[in-house]
Amino acid sequence: MSRTALASTIAIAAVIAVTGEAFAHAQLKSAVPPVGGSVTASPSVIDLTFSENLNFKFSGIKVTGPDKKAVKMGEGMLMDSDTTLMVPVTGTLADGSYKVDWHALSADGHKTHGSYNFTVKSK
Repeated sequence: MSRTALASTIAIAAVIAVTGEAFAHAQLKSAVPPVGGSVTASPSVIDLTFSENLNFKFSGIKVTGPDKKAVKMGEGMLMDSDTTLMVPVTGTLADGSYKVDWHALSADGHKTHGSYNFTVKSK
């Protein structure tokens, strides 16, 4: 194998290794209420499903209401082989826009975070 071909092969292998490691983080796959969506009644739970297993102790959410105040949430739990974080909503959410800020630690130690909005529109 020529030196150029060997160098190219090593460079390609390095890129693939780094790309594979970047995708090893727990990414949000789906949410209920849906990302950017609208619901016609106050949700009783927030369900976030991730691409890999989570470490519950270091994963969680904060929900902020239309008045910019934190929504009181119950004690969360992991479901679906530890890929879904389920957190109960303790009260009734009024109509308006809500923001969900989430943070997750995958079982292999990678941290991720993000946020999304949903709307409650009962009328």
